[in-house]
Amino acid sequence: MSEAINKKQEEKKSQESEKDGDNECFYYRIRFRKLGQEFTLETHLPGLKYGDVVMVKTDHGPEPAFIVAKAPASPEPDMERRVSWVATRKANREEEEKFERLPEFENDAFGVCNKQVKNLGLSMQLVRVERFFNGSKIIFYFTAESRVDFRELVKKLVQEFRTRVEMRQIGVRHETQMTGGIGACGRELCCSSFLNKFESVSIKMAKTQDLPLNPAKISGLCNRLLCCLTYEYETYRTIKKKMPKIGRWIRYEGTEYRVIRLMPLSNSILTISKEGEETVLSEEQWGAAKPVAKSQPKQSVKKK
Repeated sequence: MSEAINKKQEEKKSQESEKDGDNECFYYRIRFRKLGQEFTLETHLPGLKYGDVVMVKTDHGPEPAFIVAKAPASPEPDMERRVSWVATRKANREEEEKFERLPEFENDAFGVCNKQVKNLGLSMQLVRVERFFNGSKIIFYFTAESRVDFRELVKKLVQEFRTRVEMRQIGVRHETQMTGGIGACGRELCCSSFLNKFESVSIKMAKTQDLPLNPAKISGLCNRLLCCLTYEYETYRTIKKKMPKIGRWIRYEGTEYRVIRLMPLSNSILTISKEGEETVLSEEQWGAAKPVAKSQPKQSVKKK
């Protein structure tokens, strides 16, 4: 009797483990277009490889995307893994063929729209065309220096494609994100590969990281400040908060030094003595130094 109970318990555990295996999540990097942005995908489909096409859940229905690479799971078992999209199945042959024809349709729509823009004399620059996989909508992205009255253009495009048409004006950063390119670092642009949103970038970030304030060196292809200035800014700011401020006088081993430069990567500071001799103090040295009190201005004695 006890052996039968134990056998049933073992079978139940085996079924539960198989069920858990079926629910195992896998993570991949995907793109909806070959020159598009990369996103992280969650799915229960194991063994997907580069080029495999999967159907991704979106607000307007399933959209095909192709696998770029595997993505790591969460480093901690209890930590939730952030993902952008979820896929339920692989695309069938018919969907794959339709997906392959999609860029050709978008290129044709780009040419048709550009022709109408010239005919109507609109001051706008078409950047990209995206068509929903189910054909329910076409989005035309464009740049312009001011507002554009494109009502007549939309009418002509609706007559041409017999579907919903949306005109979406974008800025120079989004234009560069869509067109893509290679940055000064020699890699694909961050905005066109993995950045999901643009953070605010200021010249203060370049100053904090001791970068040359040369616009040609700290600007991207969009002629705006580099997005990567935000990556290490907080680290530099945190390190510099613990270091003596530039211009402050400190005393180390009986000699007074004025801080003229902070070097956070090596946790050292460049100082100059009253005799004009420059000295680099390590973290241990400037940590042991004492601040020199500011001399109080002499107060003038009022004559009675």
